[in-house]
Amino acid sequence: MADAKARGRPFLAKRLLVSVSIVIVSLVALVGLPEFSNLVEARHKVRSLVIEIARLRQDNDALRAKARSLREDPAAIEDVARRELGMLRRGEILFIIKDVPSPAHKEPAPPKSPLPK
Repeated sequence: MADAKARGRPFLAKRLLVSVSIVIVSLVALVGLPEFSNLVEARHKVRSLVIEIARLRQDNDALRAKARSLREDPAAIEDVARRELGMLRRGEILFIIKDVPSPAHKEPAPPKSPLPK
């Protein structure tokens, strides 16, 4: 009789161990699932920030090159002075051409109202 109880105890201990393990794994899954989704979201955010940083570095490089050319290249300085400031070289003459509609393309006058004024 005592021998039968001794054989049943390892089975009971294994069953208890499996049950406790299932409960612990379930609790870890329930508690860890939101943390896992936060981790995935944070990794996605990191990837997008890395891409944005690379783009901003390219923009900075382009701006540095433009600033260098404006400090060192007389042609770049002249281009900006002409385009943005409207400056001319000594001896140049500025012609301003306005678009004037030709007489053949005049808009017709609006029709007169039949009502007396």
